[in-house]
Amino acid sequence: MPAATVIGLVLHASHRPRFEEAARTLTGVTFAWAVYEHEGQIRDRVAGLLSEPLDGLLLGLVPYAKSRDLLPQDLPVAVTRSAALDLALAWSRARGNGWPATPVSIDTFAQETVDEVAAALDLDRSAIACLPFEPGQPLTDVVAFHREQLARTRAAYVISVRTGVAAALDGSVAVLNALATPGTIRADLHELALRIRTERADGLRFAAGVFLIAEPERSADLDRSRVALLHLLLNTPEFADAWIDNRGRRGVVVFAHAALFEAVTHRWVGLPVLAEARDTLGIRAVAGFGLGDSARLCVTLAERAAARAEQDADPGAYLLSGNGTMIGPMGASGVPLTYTYREHGGIETLAGRVGLSPATLSRLAAIERTLAGRPVSPSDLARSLGITDPSGRRLIRKLSESRLAVGEGSSQVHRKGRPTRLYRLAITAALEGVS
Repeated sequence: MPAATVIGLVLHASHRPRFEEAARTLTGVTFAWAVYEHEGQIRDRVAGLLSEPLDGLLLGLVPYAKSRDLLPQDLPVAVTRSAALDLALAWSRARGNGWPATPVSIDTFAQETVDEVAAALDLDRSAIACLPFEPGQPLTDVVAFHREQLARTRAAYVISVRTGVAAALDGSVAVLNALATPGTIRADLHELALRIRTERADGLRFAAGVFLIAEPERSADLDRSRVALLHLLLNTPEFADAWIDNRGRRGVVVFAHAALFEAVTHRWVGLPVLAEARDTLGIRAVAGFGLGDSARLCVTLAERAAARAEQDADPGAYLLSGNGTMIGPMGASGVPLTYTYREHGGIETLAGRVGLSPATLSRLAAIERTLAGRPVSPSDLARSLGITDPSGRRLIRKLSESRLAVGEGSSQVHRKGRPTRLYRLAITAALEGVS
């Protein structure tokens, strides 16, 4: 019976009932809770949660901003945030209380979301003040923003996502929370659980590795070298449960789950056994890995990947999958590669500033170059990155908040239905300004 998925939840104490309601809809999942009373406790709570085995982590914008440097790179993380529906519900409660919809000040929501909901409700946009979320934004700045707007407009209420705003305003004005509803949290939890299960399934896929002696014409005794390579692999602890056999006069084939090869290669970046073959046995070897739907296809792909590795001056490895994905070259040194991004030296700095991983920002920069100035929709961007449409919309919001994406109108793909918003990526320009 497969082990239950363990998802960590980081939340304010007042939010626990809605998280518990959302969590009840998942089966085969257990939850580890990190509950805080004020924002100063977040880092300690997250550190304590990460000391236990987790398969994934769900947390809000503020906890993520305050603890993202603590999060392991290989841990699936989802950031839940209030959606347009949550803002619309807050405005509905205001009308139910007999208050005018505007003037009003709103924090944390993206400008785009506020504009979208205001247009749908036919509200006076000029009477709505919005303070989008910023990763380093202290609560005092959010409170000061609302105080300034209240002094100017004498509004009957404010809309906030930050839990400390109501306490700071101390009853001087009504505060309507627009916190994520159980429905929003439920959608994020389901998407995270699906991601975790998909990654697990990928790790259990059948895979093959083909190890070849490179430059066989230079080998004085090819058979002896192949036997030495075979014994080296048989005595590699990570391959203890793998099936290993000869593959012709100069090769060895290894069958195992993809997850085993991923571990042996430090997540497809390095392969220490090749360095050991070179330094200990004096054998120049390359490797290829194949992921497919059958043993035959796995071996075929692995052989193609190994042939590609032979073309490189330095012995290394490549991965080929049945869907056409190629990963490589993987170094023989066994030292995991680090992101340097020589073409865009400021990517790591900019990524830390906006709360994205360098890898994601690098891929976005590549997509921007491919687009050559053309706008893109959130769903098209999601397809380019291999993520879901909701994740693509959230990414576009994050890019817009950081001015890395600029609205470029809309397009009407179908006669019926709402127009699709378009955006122009502006990552290259932002990188030029990064020192």
